Amino acid sequence: MTTTSNYVFKLMNSPVGTLRLVASDKGLAGVWFERSRPERVRPRGDEESARHPDLVEAERQLREYFAGRRQIFDLKLDFVGTPFQRTVWKALLTIPFGQTRSYGQIAKQVGRPSASRAVGAANGRNPVSIVAPCHRVVGSTGALTGFGGGLDVKERLLRLEGSI
Repeated sequence: MTTTSNYVFKLMNSPVGTLRLVASDKGLAGVWFERSRPERVRPRGDEESARHPDLVEAERQLREYFAGRRQIFDLKLDFVGTPFQRTVWKALLTIPFGQTRSYGQIAKQVGRPSASRAVGAANGRNPVSIVAPCHRVVGSTGALTGFGGGLDVKERLLRLEGSI
């Protein structure tokens, strides 16, 4: 696991509610929804920092995304998780804007074709929602499944991207 003890945060109003952006000295470490379960929100950031350059840049790019002017994020990321989780989260970054993938497809992509449930669990622990687009992962039938921000937010993000 990556260990950095100094995390800072910035709150951002968005069309899907208030987002908590968290960064370390290595990059963006969290994008959390208001509805995110407290035990899931790691790292949270201990100190507010409206001027941290990674947080300012993340907010700028997220605003462009919500305005329909950005399809790909270009941010330094500090994924905090197990090696398997980080592999899954990096795979999320390869899902193109406007497309979806199933948990099974991601499992195959990361070389663990029988690990759909483990992929689902890792997807559910994704610390940088929207940027690492866990909302683009759907059930094998195309059904919308669990999402930390709520299924209504997942649907809204997919509609914004033209996926549904």
